[in-house]
Amino acid sequence: MNRRDFLKTASFAATTFAAPGALRAALAADFKPTPANGWRVFEVTTRVELSAAAGAPRVWLPLPSVEDAAWIKPMGNLWQGNAANVQELRDPTYGARMLAAQWDAGEPAPVLEVVSRFATRDRAVDFSQPMKVAPLDKATRALYTRATELLPTDGIVRKTALEIVKGAKTDLDKARAIYEWVVDNTQRNPKTKGCGLGDIRGMLETGNLSGKCADLNALYVGLARAAGLPARDVYGVRVADSKFGYKSLGKSGDITKAQHCRAEVWLADFGWVPVDPADVRKVVLEEKPGLTLQDDVVVAARQTLFGAWEMNWLGYNVAHDLKLPGSSGPKIPFFMYPQGENAAGRLDSLDAATFVYKLSSKEIVAA
Repeated sequence: MNRRDFLKTASFAATTFAAPGALRAALAADFKPTPANGWRVFEVTTRVELSAAAGAPRVWLPLPSVEDAAWIKPMGNLWQGNAANVQELRDPTYGARMLAAQWDAGEPAPVLEVVSRFATRDRAVDFSQPMKVAPLDKATRALYTRATELLPTDGIVRKTALEIVKGAKTDLDKARAIYEWVVDNTQRNPKTKGCGLGDIRGMLETGNLSGKCADLNALYVGLARAAGLPARDVYGVRVADSKFGYKSLGKSGDITKAQHCRAEVWLADFGWVPVDPADVRKVVLEEKPGLTLQDDVVVAARQTLFGAWEMNWLGYNVAHDLKLPGSSGPKIPFFMYPQGENAAGRLDSLDAATFVYKLSSKEIVAA
């Protein structure tokens, strides 16, 4: 997208998506995200610098790919830097967008900066009001019920899923039973690197049901698929503080370490339903010391996060087992961190010695 179109889009956002001030200013008395809170527009800036680069280094940056007219609208990307070649690419299986850049060998200070703008509004499903929803087509259903390398649907995963949903009469009952089981039986582990890995078979076989969002929400997705429910992880990053007062469920300004994946499950009478059992466990661990599942602040989060998301968050993509175009390395299990490699091989996006990145966010306020 060129600068003129980007600025025209920004003007459109200011007039179309800005929510009334009264809806944006007041802190809600309880945790009830709703589309009535209106649209918000954000910018996320990703800056990547490569130090000690060898050969002709390259990087891949996730771009906003999740798009739904009801709750999230990507509005374009601008980039600048000194790469010899920059391309915007899309994964053919999941539609994940990315910016791929490569530098000439010997470039002393490779750098790339991307600004992404998008609009969001809160999601909430009213389970008392079933809707007429077009069924998933055969290919989409197959994609979101199939096994992946880290999300098997056989063996202990299927056995556990069938035990959880035993007696459930509807898909909604099954989806809720799996959600409650994950909340009850997992723990958030602050020592887990990044967002975790999502090896659900290993979690179930060892009985170590701890980790972070890419572990706990992956467990939900894998169990749902094993029970016959289409489900998917949605990988992204928090971009603003929670307007409901949850300090554990928001981040603004420097969001370099605010990556967070969520989950969705498909239900015939409601379409894609947002869930996030991992954030319930995050509230238990981080909101204040000594919380349990019985505390009111946790109960409110547990009730809300089956069927609703506060959209202080950017969704990048829903891709699993992604092969980065042009990469010599193996597939990556998910894509919500910048990735890089040089002549020496893959650069860990969390290793500041060779690969430094910073994410920042700001809300665009209407004039």
